[in-house]
Amino acid sequence: MTKTEIAGTKLDLAPGARVGIIAGGGSLPVEVAAGLAGRGHSPVVIMIEGEVDRKSDLAGYEHANLALEDIGSLVSLLRRRKISHLVLAGEVRRRPRLIDLRLSLGLLAVVPSMIMALASGDDGLLKVLTRGLEARGVRVVGAHEIVPELVAAEGSLTKAAPRKSDWRDIRAAHAAAKAIGALDIGQAAVAIGGRAIALEGIEGTHGLLERTRQLRGHGRLAGRTRGVLVKCAKPGQELRADLPSIGPFTVEAAHAAGLAGIAVEAGRSLVLEGPATIARANALGLFVIGLPGTGPQHGH
Repeated sequence: MTKTEIAGTKLDLAPGARVGIIAGGGSLPVEVAAGLAGRGHSPVVIMIEGEVDRKSDLAGYEHANLALEDIGSLVSLLRRRKISHLVLAGEVRRRPRLIDLRLSLGLLAVVPSMIMALASGDDGLLKVLTRGLEARGVRVVGAHEIVPELVAAEGSLTKAAPRKSDWRDIRAAHAAAKAIGALDIGQAAVAIGGRAIALEGIEGTHGLLERTRQLRGHGRLAGRTRGVLVKCAKPGQELRADLPSIGPFTVEAAHAAGLAGIAVEAGRSLVLEGPATIARANALGLFVIGLPGTGPQHGH
């Protein structure tokens, strides 16, 4: 694996390094900010307007707001704040239309690349963004390099463990998740009864789990129990942004969908709000496991 593929390695930051966080939704920006502050590097939080849902937890840090339509001004903002390192953290649910972007010299320089990236999917866009920033002197780092304790470990993370029948579901969902990942569609799949029954789309993992809950009454699933959610990185994914993640809400939604557990890719996935997530899974009787990077190996 390359250096960026070794999730869980803590980044060495020089004294006085200024680290910015592009903050979207969810708890990840909060955990990254707390991790930086705990290491003596008070972050500069750049909140994406309309996306951040934990503003009160981030307002105590130096911060600025940025509309997606003003993304062309990001580099100048980073330079004004003397930011040398940047972390992309949290969910951004929408994309700006090219026609709505406010033009700037910085934006004009990357418009051709952005057009191709928008056509190629989420990961293509992230790669263009990270390469563009680094070409302009800003080092992009992964959230896992700041808070490696969030990275999923290999093996069982909960009291419950998969049954033999669950491993059939894990293998089926893992294969399906990798297949849609190769097409840059999503990172997750659900399998029940040894076959994939639902794939993640633009609605995200929670939408996938809600769809699974609704499908429980479908004729082909009627009477079937258990099932597994698998999340894994896309083949060739830009690992400094958008690593697969689960949190307490994922556990709740998986339980509501009648699933027996969740499997994630060890070393390349994040368990957000780790103690709360695992405690909730234990309380609900769900298993959470970290699969080795090569995929499921057990239950043959």
